[in-house]
Amino acid sequence: MAVTSSPAAVAAPSDAEPFEALAPLRLPADLRLTPEQFERVCAENREAVLELAADGQFIAMTPTGGETGARSGELFYQLKLFANGAGGWKAFDSSTGFRLPDGSVLSPDASLVRLERWQALSSEQRRGFAPLCPDLVVELASPSDEGPRGVSALRQKMENYQSNGARLGWLLLPEERAVEVWGVSGEPSRLEQATDLEAGAEFPGLRLNLREIWEE
Repeated sequence: MAVTSSPAAVAAPSDAEPFEALAPLRLPADLRLTPEQFERVCAENREAVLELAADGQFIAMTPTGGETGARSGELFYQLKLFANGAGGWKAFDSSTGFRLPDGSVLSPDASLVRLERWQALSSEQRRGFAPLCPDLVVELASPSDEGPRGVSALRQKMENYQSNGARLGWLLLPEERAVEVWGVSGEPSRLEQATDLEAGAEFPGLRLNLREIWEE
């Protein structure tokens, strides 16, 4: 279901008109929600692609194009292989929302969480937006810098992950075959014409084959 921001109020469904039939769902531009309210909205709009900013504002995402979708799939595949082989990690794809300590709900293109942190959550917490920031977050930039998938918007997301406790962040720039590496603090470093990417001591053995991602 498409979701757009608009000054118009959210229309309430009637008994004769199921909620799923309302398209598009129009939301007031100044609407602010708690993470709990946001989770309920997402549950009723499973086709929508949404994130929540720390101030409670909706971030309406858009579906990816074919190239970005293929790259995202390859990225998750490689992280999943690492998690399965190394043990001690849980890999998540781009459909997973995490409730960060600042109250935002964000969905990295791919991420890793230490298994002990995941297992410390209750069953209810695992079913919803897990209340933690992943240890590793990866985002894929689109060719254009416009919208929530552009480089400028993704750099803001990387700052949010960093300030909320991510141990490592990778912002992949396929058009430039470059990577911005975000550590636990400070400014990111940049790798030009990168073909392989190693995570370092906190993620022993994790190495991305970027050739497979760039060429999708």
